[in-house]
Amino acid sequence: TWETKEGTQKANYWGSLLMASTVKLGHDNQGNSVYTPMSNMLPLLNPNDIVWGGWDINGTNLGDAMKRSKVLDYELQTKLYPYMKDITPLPSIYFPDFIAANQGERADNILTGTKQEQMEQIRKDIKDFKAKNGLDQVILLWTANTERFSAVEEGVNDTAENILSSIEMGEAEVSASTVFAVASILEGCTFINGSPQNTFVPGVIELARQKKVFIAGDDFKSGQTKMKSVMVDFLVSAGIKPVSIVSYNHLGNNDGKNLSAPSQFRSKEISKSNVVDDMVASNRILFEEDEHPDHVVVIKYVPYVGDSKRAMDEYTSEIFMGGKNTIVMHNTCEDSLLATPLIYDLVILGELCARVQVKREGETEWESFHPVLSLLSYMLKAPLVPNGAPVVNALFTQRCAVVNLMRACLGLAPDNHMTLEHRFESTLAKLSSESEHANKKMRLS
Repeated sequence: TWETKEGTQKANYWGSLLMASTVKLGHDNQGNSVYTPMSNMLPLLNPNDIVWGGWDINGTNLGDAMKRSKVLDYELQTKLYPYMKDITPLPSIYFPDFIAANQGERADNILTGTKQEQMEQIRKDIKDFKAKNGLDQVILLWTANTERFSAVEEGVNDTAENILSSIEMGEAEVSASTVFAVASILEGCTFINGSPQNTFVPGVIELARQKKVFIAGDDFKSGQTKMKSVMVDFLVSAGIKPVSIVSYNHLGNNDGKNLSAPSQFRSKEISKSNVVDDMVASNRILFEEDEHPDHVVVIKYVPYVGDSKRAMDEYTSEIFMGGKNTIVMHNTCEDSLLATPLIYDLVILGELCARVQVKREGETEWESFHPVLSLLSYMLKAPLVPNGAPVVNALFTQRCAVVNLMRACLGLAPDNHMTLEHRFESTLAKLSSESEHANKKMRLS
């Protein structure tokens, strides 16, 4: 615990889908909904059992980095500092061409050598970390800077063979995140991309499929985009036609500083802009085949606000008989405190998926999930899906996919909201009778 001006605070996992939300199991005899924590549904990895480690191009120890970021309350920082000050990140890969030039001043903890040599060092770091801590498995997440998009080029990164050859030859269009992803795949470790760039070029996806290793991405979905996926789903589902969506952000952390460069901003703009596409395509009454709302995303760097990102959105829609409706929203997003629970969820759900297999009726072979792990889409802005699969951005649809998978593992039917037992005289009378009988038994006992 620690003290703030609001009183005593206690550690929690609020903001985590898996650790802080509940799931409806069904109904009791009186027709009341019965809920249980999602973490009770299946044997999940305990977040307290996760061992964290990582790389960074800046060598500041985690205690001083915590102070520098100004995210946690002061008293909590003082209590954590003795545990954090001796933890330092491993040297990381630094390819200046892929991130903003303003990151050069903090790049004091970098690997040297060819791209192949750097990839081999990352592989060694993974092996050493796993052995040192006696781990069952290692999962890698890219939580580092947004990179510019890599050009997808024939002969460079279009096949698994070519991407491995390109790393060996030091090709310029191979990004640091792609080198990490390839190293992770070669070590048999799930790799999750929490930034918006195209880490998973075609050659990386092919390599993951060959090695049967999970990959998931792209870009953590924590604040403004999560709200947008709810708002647009509501509008379109209600038969209201959004025609203009304008989103403005300003933030002052290092993410914002890196995004102040045009190429890095473009990566973020793409991941934020595509979030409405499937919801628009779901309603051809409102939208013609190639019709989309005007959608603009602006991000500005304002150092003073630090990690406390401001997000402002304006949704303009057409309504009945040519009318217009405008919704304006202001959202203050504590960026890191919203993103960290997602990181836990991605790791825990990714680990669970490695233990789930399916066998169709009449078949003898069990099958694991496709290496492109689209089930993690709830936590990601621009969901990566297997070829031939639809992209789903609607937030509650994504959540239902996770819940219903867990229900299937328990032998329960998918959740639905028909609640027919509450819609007919006969069933309501039966429920009332059962409730009275149960209450009478309680009084007698």
